[in-house]
Amino acid sequence: MRRWLGRSSLFLGALSLSVVSVVVQAAGFDHVARLADKGFVISAQARLLDSGEVLGALNPSQPLSPASVTKLYTAAATLDRWGPQHRFTTRFVSTGTLDGNGVLHGDLVLEGGGDPALTSEELWRLIQKLRELGVSSVDGQLVISQWRFGPVTCETSDRCKTQTEGTNAYASLLSSAAVNYGSWCATVMPGVVGQPARITSCDTVAPTLRIENDVTTVAASGSADLYAKRVTDSQGDTLKISGRIPAGTYPRPIYKASSDPADQTGQTLLSLLRQAGVPVSGGYAVSRQAPPSVAKDLAAVEGKPLQELLLRTLNYSNNFMADTLALDLTSGTQQNLPDAGRELERFATSLPGHGAAILRSGSGLTPENRVSAQSVNALLNAMYGNASLFPTFVAGMQVPANGPMHFIRRGSQTFQDHVMLKTGTLNEPVTVRAVAGYFRTDSGRWGSFAVLVNGTASTPYLSWRETLPMVADDLTAMIERH
Repeated sequence: MRRWLGRSSLFLGALSLSVVSVVVQAAGFDHVARLADKGFVISAQARLLDSGEVLGALNPSQPLSPASVTKLYTAAATLDRWGPQHRFTTRFVSTGTLDGNGVLHGDLVLEGGGDPALTSEELWRLIQKLRELGVSSVDGQLVISQWRFGPVTCETSDRCKTQTEGTNAYASLLSSAAVNYGSWCATVMPGVVGQPARITSCDTVAPTLRIENDVTTVAASGSADLYAKRVTDSQGDTLKISGRIPAGTYPRPIYKASSDPADQTGQTLLSLLRQAGVPVSGGYAVSRQAPPSVAKDLAAVEGKPLQELLLRTLNYSNNFMADTLALDLTSGTQQNLPDAGRELERFATSLPGHGAAILRSGSGLTPENRVSAQSVNALLNAMYGNASLFPTFVAGMQVPANGPMHFIRRGSQTFQDHVMLKTGTLNEPVTVRAVAGYFRTDSGRWGSFAVLVNGTASTPYLSWRETLPMVADDLTAMIERH
């Protein structure tokens, strides 16, 4: 009996030390630590950047899924590679000849430059440059060249589903020659009460894809209730829109991912060329081959500078833009997301104090991504120390008090005004709620933080309404103590 009691005492002593260790480690993240009682796995760390002092930590070296916090790695890697003023170029090239009547004899090739924010507006500017050159028609095909990457193999269930059905815009497919973020856009406008609504394309005068309109105009006192999805068959994409829209209300835009971004570009550009009075006799085709080396530049348009791209990518957590930027980091032809992930991993592991990382995408849609809170802080510290890149990097983060994402407007006024952050959310295969960024203490000192919360198959659903106040309470205490 005495021997059993001795072992029990040793066990209880070890348990006491373990509990004390957890309590000490969780110091500074007392509220967040409560999620561990519900079965969630947590990695958290906050530190001052001038001294390196750790203000709070909870399993800081535990690798977990960061979800869209991954986009901070993409932003940092692209800034490190190109700088804030880099622009991606989209070109018209051809091996054909232009005669005295303005006829281009040969194919007109759009060479996709991997611009993640190429839109119909840029295509209009490109067409205008073609017209300035004197081109009035094309006796050949319009060829969409996605030789750099595309179609990119889907790595997540959401994107794989998008190949046959589009129910959202966040899982758009990827191509170096994509336009309008790889999504179709239609505008629903009310008509006469009792009659169908009016539906037009956002990007071209005449819709470039089939639209099935089952939207009814109801009385002005009614409510709007729209449902839309994109389906694909042997004839291509169809946008099916149903529901109701009240008379006299504002138009509602609908965005749904296309089944083939390069094909979408072909349809859109062919329509725009016709509207501009530059008919193409041979229709369009999509190619994975680079234009011949003897092809001559006809026109080019530069996209927005990288600093603007990152503002949109981070502020709106745009998956299409993030993954396109990550793919732009690769070299060679027909690259896929694992190739982009390896570039991000090389960048991450080169940072002082970072350590190993698993990054399978630049967006964080891939649930296999793994970094720790300590590693994320190493990234944030490295960017803070880069005087030429830090202003652009931090500008992409949201300040809760006035950020575009309303769900982050929680917590104390101190948290609202003193924190700059990026969030990450996944609901499948397990819940992920992640947040990282910078804060300013009451005395004006800079700090960084990362909180990664991962669920398991047995943990309950976790909302931001529950999570963010806990993070806010812990950070508020740190900010006000210093």
